[in-house]
Amino acid sequence: MRHRFLPSLLLTLICVLSPYGVSGLVAQDLDSPEVVRGNRYNFAQFGRETVEFFTQPIRWEGNDWLKLGAVGAGTFLLMQVDQPIRNWITKDQRYYLSVPIEGGRMWAELPPPVLIFAGFATYSLITGDRGARKTAYEVGQSLLYAGAVDKLMNIAIGRAKPYMNEGPKSFHSFSASSFSFQQDYQSLPGGHNVIAFALSTALSRNAGPTWLKILAYVPASLTFVSRVYQDRHWTSDDFLGAALGYCTATWVVDQHEQVERRIQVSSLFPLTISIALD
Repeated sequence: MRHRFLPSLLLTLICVLSPYGVSGLVAQDLDSPEVVRGNRYNFAQFGRETVEFFTQPIRWEGNDWLKLGAVGAGTFLLMQVDQPIRNWITKDQRYYLSVPIEGGRMWAELPPPVLIFAGFATYSLITGDRGARKTAYEVGQSLLYAGAVDKLMNIAIGRAKPYMNEGPKSFHSFSASSFSFQQDYQSLPGGHNVIAFALSTALSRNAGPTWLKILAYVPASLTFVSRVYQDRHWTSDDFLGAALGYCTATWVVDQHEQVERRIQVSSLFPLTISIALD
């Protein structure tokens, strides 16, 4: 299922957004805040931001490297207890096909993300709602970026999945096994968690009420538990996957919500103008 996820989502993205054309201004006022800040949510913006996303490490500062170090350290520490956690959590498999466990698995598979993306995009096309268009754009963008990074890391790391019974320290980096569509050696990071947390984060950031922002993470949390309980991933796989999905979607939304205008009128009486110098 997962090896068809990215092509299917990309095809859906093209089909749904293509009516906007290159200008991407259907049902969008040229004087709207999104356009003033450069957020047209079209293919030109997508291409520009894709380059920025994959080249961002060369612009990282100290705080960014600290975050990377913290995630790396957390993943490494969890690796030391992966086997005991697996032994404990999989000893009782009565709930293997229960609604929460299966629901968590399904949240990160093809239908829910594509339906959510297509739903927001279609609603935006019909009503001209810019908020729905923003949500659709950020959901699709987050999933594509996170999924691409996940696949590259899977192949580069080549970690054996727990059901292979090779232990948590079995790695086959850049081997024929890691390139296989069978995914037996594509355990780290956990792909379902990458998708689940990218999707939930994009939805949460676009939700209004606080309770809805929190609710958006419930299915992703079930995905985390599901993949370990069903013996498809190690706990450290899920941790790194969740961090990757969350950070990717956060980066995407931040690009669109930051104020890019260098000159702003903050008050008319008295007249106050602020100018960004950097």
